[in-house]
Amino acid sequence: MRHEVDFLVIGGGIAGLTFALSASKHGSVAVLTKAGRAESNTRYAQGGIASVLSTEDSFDEHVKDTLVAGAGLCRKDAVEETVRHGPERVKELIELGVRFTRSEASGDYHLTREGGHSRRRVIHAADLTGAEVERALVAAAEHAGIQIVEGHSAIDLITTDRLGMPGPSRCVGAYVLQNATGHVHVWSSKVTLLATGGAGKAYLYTTNPDVATGDGIAMAYRAGAAVADMEFIQFHPTALFHPQAKNFLISEALRGEGGVLKRRDGSTFMERYHPLKSLAPRDIVARAIDSELKKTGDDYVVLDMTHLPKAFLVEHFPNIYQTCIAFGIDMAVQPIPIVPAAHYCCGGVATGLNGATTLPFLLAAGETACTGLHGANRLASNSLLEGLVFGHNAAAYAAELKAQAPSSFAPPDWDVGSAVPPEEGVVVTQNWDEIRRTMWNYVGIVRTDKRLDRARRRLDLLRDEIREYYWAYRVTAPALELRNLADVAWLIVRSARLRRESRGLHFTLDCPE
Repeated sequence: MRHEVDFLVIGGGIAGLTFALSASKHGSVAVLTKAGRAESNTRYAQGGIASVLSTEDSFDEHVKDTLVAGAGLCRKDAVEETVRHGPERVKELIELGVRFTRSEASGDYHLTREGGHSRRRVIHAADLTGAEVERALVAAAEHAGIQIVEGHSAIDLITTDRLGMPGPSRCVGAYVLQNATGHVHVWSSKVTLLATGGAGKAYLYTTNPDVATGDGIAMAYRAGAAVADMEFIQFHPTALFHPQAKNFLISEALRGEGGVLKRRDGSTFMERYHPLKSLAPRDIVARAIDSELKKTGDDYVVLDMTHLPKAFLVEHFPNIYQTCIAFGIDMAVQPIPIVPAAHYCCGGVATGLNGATTLPFLLAAGETACTGLHGANRLASNSLLEGLVFGHNAAAYAAELKAQAPSSFAPPDWDVGSAVPPEEGVVVTQNWDEIRRTMWNYVGIVRTDKRLDRARRRLDLLRDEIREYYWAYRVTAPALELRNLADVAWLIVRSARLRRESRGLHFTLDCPE
């Protein structure tokens, strides 16, 4: 089946939907999601959106905090762009109906503080900010008549060089699998935006949902677009440690409101690692916890909130409080057991401030993109802000590109070739498990050359097996995710091996300085 739109958006989180709402004023838009329309990394973001919304704060301070967290690798123009346009993007969300939390005393929007921030500047909707933002954006997109196509997995980008056309290569759409039927559709477009989120599922323990398999990064890389900074994987320091919790995220906002990290024996330890103690930047906190666990042999450390009133905890963190209760933990009277987990990919498809990649007519935004905002380490709650700002910027640029796009043509149908229906599902599950365990054990919070080399050799073999499987059998959604996961894992390892220093989220014992 064939479809043609002006703007094709692959991914339905904050970046993709922000882009779609703006781009819909300039032409037809389709948003493809491989699961439900609200299932994305955005939905699970708890903390909030960092932006200068108080007279006690300033753009310069937000810029400085971001640059410090980024350990010297931020692009300052990307930081300035994000910070200075943040308040107007947040205002647009409010106009769309996002219900941010207000202070009972003043009635103003409540701002919290998270690790690495010098001021209270994180606007939030209790501890379910992402879900509330996603709700409002999906509702606005539906109201605007934007086509949202659920249950469709992008296979690969369609480029003119792959089709044997003369001249510089450009993106003209994507081949897309309809998950329920197994049919492959041809989506042609004047401009394509990748906004598929991150790649947390490359690791055994992650706060990310199951859809975070690095699809956009892998597709862009295979199509020849530049990818950057993949070694910088942020491990969230505080995921709930419980066998049934599937690494439920314990928001950094808890530490922002006074939570204290302690060993299981009740002793504190963060004072030995950073002046901000429990409010230190995430990379430092994650390494500190990793170090303490290795020293003590414990399975977890704890986050102590018991010195705060129960009413305060229930009011400010209702979802986290109730989730902990469901697992038998009352955070008002007992510390929360926590461990680090893979959380955010600071690298991705290299873009400019307008979302442009190195492949003409292909744009990227959100966690899929590497704008240079985060550098070597993302400052807490800058990610939703980035999706808003660069989703908006990319839409403005896409409107210009639409006018420049050559006349449309019909890409060829998907060629099944000699592929047969899949009959060895165990290959997918086995390789999936191997990739995630290899990445966790060898390419985690603390790295060494030997571990990285072992991971590279194993991933080379796995990618060969996956490639053989991919071409022998008809495509399925699990096989596509496995292929993308293997490619992204390989990119992370390759990038990490090339960086001969420790900086930000990349810490190697072989080059500690």
